[in-house]
Amino acid sequence: MQSDWQAFLGAQTASFTDGIVSDFGDAAAERSAAAHDTVLCDLGQFGTLRVSGEDAQSFLQNLLSNDIREVNATQSQYTSFNSAKGRMLATFMIYSQGSDYLLQLPAALTEMMRKKLSMYVLRAKVKITDISNELIILGLSGTDAQRALSLAGLTIPEHTMGTTQNPSGSVIRLDQTRFEISTHPEQAASLWQTISQVATPAGSPCWDWLNIRAGLPVILPQTQEQFVAQMANLDLTGGLNFKKGCYPGQEIVARMHYLGKLKRRMYLAHLDSQAAPGDELYSDDPAAQSCGMIVNAAPAPAGGYDVLAVIQTEIRDTQSIHLRSGAQLTFEALPYPLP
Repeated sequence: MQSDWQAFLGAQTASFTDGIVSDFGDAAAERSAAAHDTVLCDLGQFGTLRVSGEDAQSFLQNLLSNDIREVNATQSQYTSFNSAKGRMLATFMIYSQGSDYLLQLPAALTEMMRKKLSMYVLRAKVKITDISNELIILGLSGTDAQRALSLAGLTIPEHTMGTTQNPSGSVIRLDQTRFEISTHPEQAASLWQTISQVATPAGSPCWDWLNIRAGLPVILPQTQEQFVAQMANLDLTGGLNFKKGCYPGQEIVARMHYLGKLKRRMYLAHLDSQAAPGDELYSDDPAAQSCGMIVNAAPAPAGGYDVLAVIQTEIRDTQSIHLRSGAQLTFEALPYPLP
């Protein structure tokens, strides 16, 4: 995290864990506000890669799972980068800045993915740069989010994944009540102070919880190469394009789509105990092997943890599912229908 920005947040009573804002003094109240009111979060858990150069679009088009040609000044998208076996190495939110493309991903994967993507540059006129310290990413969620954006003088995108370019930063509309603001350190403090007149400052885990409730998977180091994109519902959340042409793992992804051999899906669930990405899941059969894995987990407002979990569909439909410790998952409805 940029040092001046961290100092500013510290002056706003922020506490930090490994450089990420854990809370602003009352984590439980902040989780409740995330569920019922309007919250403002620093998204220091994410980093940003800039892909620039004459061949930036064609370079990304040949590597990522979505059609990058659809990304422009007013449209962002979700996408993934996969291994040759079709397993996701990273999920991104991608948007444009002039002729450059900005890829948002977990900070823990930023340098690894910069090196990995750079291996494919070869003779292409492309430069990949980690600009995480040059940008401040804010998350805004709640019924008063649009009023807060207007108060800050930011233009509101009209549609989901729409983007607006403003003098003080880009705004991406994630859904009806959630927005991300990408700004520069010298403008971030002023935006924060204005928006926090309407929104309650909340720790970064609150945003992770909101992503979980939205059914949006985020691949982390613990879950790299564990899931084909459809297993984590990227085909349902706009992260896949089946007509765009070849990219690493495309054959596996396409075979699952056209031949209907998908045997695992991602579900939303609650646990009364703690959970973490990469935790394996089991069925009632004591002799059975793991039937699934936690993708993402975050503390829930009413206690316990909410999780996204990829599970064998047949077992999920017929048996109870639990952690190795025995803690059982209680399934809840995702905000989009499963096939």
